[in-house]
Amino acid sequence: MTTKKILVLCTGNSARSQMGEGLFRAQGGGGFEVFSAGTKPSSVRPEAIAAMKEIGIDISGHRSKSVDEFSGQSIDYVVTVCDNARDNCPVFPAGTERIHWGFEDPAAVQGSEQERLAAFRRIRDQIHERVRAFFRDRAATAR
Repeated sequence: MTTKKILVLCTGNSARSQMGEGLFRAQGGGGFEVFSAGTKPSSVRPEAIAAMKEIGIDISGHRSKSVDEFSGQSIDYVVTVCDNARDNCPVFPAGTERIHWGFEDPAAVQGSEQERLAAFRRIRDQIHERVRAFFRDRAATAR
């Protein structure tokens, strides 16, 4: 069996795509290589690290990367998790399946630390459900 590559793409590669990368890695097992990147990379948000740590996934060693680092590579799935990334996603080689999941930006939430962390948890859980469905769908079609 060949390893499939998944690239999770967002604007800043600071929250949604980082959480997506962690969740895809945790759920995908050894059959998948998972990366994340941004169209305008910044830095990984501490709230994203905290929200993922709560469910046992450590993304503290992640760094924000530019989508340009992946140009020319063979990627099986490009998953955009914000509308801006979908609209500004570079062209990947033929055979790349593009998937769009639009999620609110938890980094845009104003308020106390607890209110911001609650937003990150909510988006983490929404992404987690989509990742589970992604693998359920592929397992069902493989049978």
